[in-house]
Amino acid sequence: MDLLPIDDVLPSLLDALARERAVVLEAPTGAGKTTRVPLALLEAGWAKGQRIIMLEPRRLAARAAARRMAQQLGENVGETVGYRVRFDTQVGPKTRIEVVTDGLFTRLIADDPGLEGVVAVLFDEFHERSLDADLGLAFALEAQEALRPDLKLLVMSATLDGDAVAALLGGAPVIRSQGRAYPVTVEWLERREEGPVEPLVARAVRQALAKAQGDILAFLPGKAEIERSAALIEDGLPPGVVLHRLHGDLDLAVQDRALARAPAGTRKVVLATNIAETSLTIEGVTVVVDSGIARIGAFDPGTGMGRLVTTRISQASAEQRRGRAGRLSPGLCLRLWTQAEHRALLPHTPPEIARADMAPVALDLALWGVERPGDLRLLDMPNAGAFAQARGLLQGLGALDAQGRVTDHGRAIARLGAHPRLGHLMIEGRRLGLGAMAARLAALIEGRDPVKRGRDQRDGDLVLRLDALSGRGGNDVDRGLVRQLAQAAAQWCRRLKIDARAPDDRAALGRLVALAYPERVARRRPGGGGLYLMASGQGAKLDPGEPLAAQEWLAIASLDGARRDGRVYLAAVLDHALVEEIFADDIATEAAVAFDATVGGVRARRRRLLGAIVLDDTLWPDPPRDAVAAALVEAIRARGLDCLDWSPAARSLLARVRFLHAQDAARWPDWSAAALLAGLETWAGPYLDGVTRLDAVRRLDLEAILSGSLDWPQRQALEAEAPSHLTVPSGNRHALDYGDGTAPVLAVKLQEMFGAQVTPTVARGRVPVTLHLLSPAGRPVQVTQDLVSFWANGYGAVRSDLRGRYPKHPWPEDPLTAVATAKTKRHLPPA
Repeated sequence: MDLLPIDDVLPSLLDALARERAVVLEAPTGAGKTTRVPLALLEAGWAKGQRIIMLEPRRLAARAAARRMAQQLGENVGETVGYRVRFDTQVGPKTRIEVVTDGLFTRLIADDPGLEGVVAVLFDEFHERSLDADLGLAFALEAQEALRPDLKLLVMSATLDGDAVAALLGGAPVIRSQGRAYPVTVEWLERREEGPVEPLVARAVRQALAKAQGDILAFLPGKAEIERSAALIEDGLPPGVVLHRLHGDLDLAVQDRALARAPAGTRKVVLATNIAETSLTIEGVTVVVDSGIARIGAFDPGTGMGRLVTTRISQASAEQRRGRAGRLSPGLCLRLWTQAEHRALLPHTPPEIARADMAPVALDLALWGVERPGDLRLLDMPNAGAFAQARGLLQGLGALDAQGRVTDHGRAIARLGAHPRLGHLMIEGRRLGLGAMAARLAALIEGRDPVKRGRDQRDGDLVLRLDALSGRGGNDVDRGLVRQLAQAAAQWCRRLKIDARAPDDRAALGRLVALAYPERVARRRPGGGGLYLMASGQGAKLDPGEPLAAQEWLAIASLDGARRDGRVYLAAVLDHALVEEIFADDIATEAAVAFDATVGGVRARRRRLLGAIVLDDTLWPDPPRDAVAAALVEAIRARGLDCLDWSPAARSLLARVRFLHAQDAARWPDWSAAALLAGLETWAGPYLDGVTRLDAVRRLDLEAILSGSLDWPQRQALEAEAPSHLTVPSGNRHALDYGDGTAPVLAVKLQEMFGAQVTPTVARGRVPVTLHLLSPAGRPVQVTQDLVSFWANGYGAVRSDLRGRYPKHPWPEDPLTAVATAKTKRHLPPA
């Protein structure tokens, strides 16, 4: 075998593992760690006769790594080296190195926390920070601590900060390999305008074919972009150049051809997703064309939905991609962005645990016996809201009980190795006698859509997909994908121990989707237009021309995570009767008694609801009288006290009590506007019995109602301490104006106060009345709270000013001895 850079550090690595329980290995992409390290460990004394498990983030990488190691041993896969990936296992009784995907390892260790017969677990490409790798390492650390102190853990990474991982492992030593890379020239091909990336990739590939030697690897975000770019590149390829696709949906043989070295005298162009970024070796590549974008999974706690997001890559990812061109010789990297844009990229891609759906994690933790992620040794913690939402989902599916403990149903879901929603779907489907169709449906939901659709063509009916799996699809079906999905469905059926050949019951398709996604049951909104409301309260939309848009009810399996109205990708038809049957225990009855401003009164309705969806809404002829009164109270509260009809007597009473409250808050109630509104139920509620309209409320006698809220001693004291009227020396009674509840005012003609020796008072003599002394015409001539002083000092001036203007009225020189009167002089008795 040729020497690789990793060979230089293997002695140090073996020595460290002989002494330590955990080690971190930093080695750049292409150093050889994936294939050299596991084989080197086989010969270590502590590993004799036991198995080594190595984790890979992707199935393609796991298979490729196992095949390459087997070739180095001159064996077939399944002998000394084997692999386990979802729905595909190649191991035998002599297998000592098992390459497994990250997700499969969490299932293995959950079923066997002691990892019997396993001497070491290797976490390859840990810098990718897959959710399952983070979780698998946390579980392995707990197993090592509690059950297997002899278990060796090796974390291998290309770009991650090894010191941070070493600290997580309890101060593990870090072994670093410098690697071997040839210089790579970077050229920046500026994108002059935002738009489809495929023409730019095609142009860059043609430039690379003309100016450089060797094979070309172009990075694109997904399968659709790969196919569109391939269509542009294939037309006019030079002789001897072969175009390959590389993504997870391809058959194994097709993937192998993309990875293999091109035949002598030929060149190859490989269009790949980011699966080619780190863990795969593609022979012969000396040129990289990097679109600078990738498609990653993200979960939105606000919508409760995951979605694929096309986003800019990080600087670390760009460096990994660039390094692919310098493994064999000096290379070239064409980047479809500018240096300024490069400086703005994130240093590293955010870890999956910070953006992924937490439902599988919450189930894994419950199986492990851990309630909170914080109880595990994780580099990063998940979003707390997303995790809480995931536990709620699992409880709704019956996978967790009310205390958060895993149920038998949850364990059955976990054994299937599917997302909890799909596991629940298949187990319930089997119970209903629809297990085979449920398995096919789960494969369709989990996998890529086998029905080809153009950018402007949409038909999300799941019936079309079931037809495709049964061989009834038309020319718009991807046959390779159909084979993969059929194989996945058959694997599910084997795990469920059911006959995969059982026919579909299309009428039950919506029922099955609703079992997995109860919150995505949707009803068309009034007015049509392809707009729906889901039980979760989120909106959903279809193109109005889609056949499904004519349906009243849908069960939605897939849609984007838009906050407002997510676009529906896959759905099945439901009907009202089926919704009533499936969700009989979840339908809530809501009695709504509320004031309706359009009619000026209270209206009562009964509504039956499935989440946010109104199933029916009918008038309620005999609502409880207290509920009607409460609705009126709220209507008054919303409009304020001025919406009531305040008579002068009621306003006077209100002001008098407010005045007394200001004097003695302990004895008198608070009748401020805020307090009256807050206490409407207490003082007004009893008088609203049988009243349904606001205009009837306005006819209530507020003076009597407020007076009735005072007890007998308070009513007696009210007349004594804050009378509504005062009798003046003339013998007449005049109203006191308490205004805003501060100082009362008495407006009275000056002549009516002749003979008064003191100023009138209220509040047991504590507060003098403010006198507005009026002219015979009723105009104020003096405002005073000291009548004696006015007689002595001010009256003379007023008399001199007014007696000529009002000669018919008495203006005696001595007001204290004069007769008080409201009459003119001719009505007075002779002196």
